[in-house]
Amino acid sequence: MPLHKVCKVNDLPQGKMKKFTVDGKSILLFHLEDGFYATQSTCTHTFGPLGLGKIVDECKIQCPLHRARFDIRTGEVIDWANFPPGIQLLNVVRAEKALETYPVSVLKNDVRVNLP
Repeated sequence: MPLHKVCKVNDLPQGKMKKFTVDGKSILLFHLEDGFYATQSTCTHTFGPLGLGKIVDECKIQCPLHRARFDIRTGEVIDWANFPPGIQLLNVVRAEKALETYPVSVLKNDVRVNLP
């Protein structure tokens, strides 16, 4: 897997996220209490922009469109799309799907992401 430097440790405060384009791929980098994590930047439900969402419960990202929630560390679906009322009808054809996650490492103050 190619290793890509995306920023310095101090460029992303703890509890925040930032969108980056790495080797043509759009990713979100998160700085959580226990380290850095990277995921795809779009929701797997209807491809909403997760970068406009919010971090909840210290380790979950909530999509701004339909409130799907994912574990930032694993990409696992915590809650599937549930807003507005009636969106569940679309869920019949848009089954739950985890986020892609990417390994992150810190070397000499550089945050690096491994992309497939």
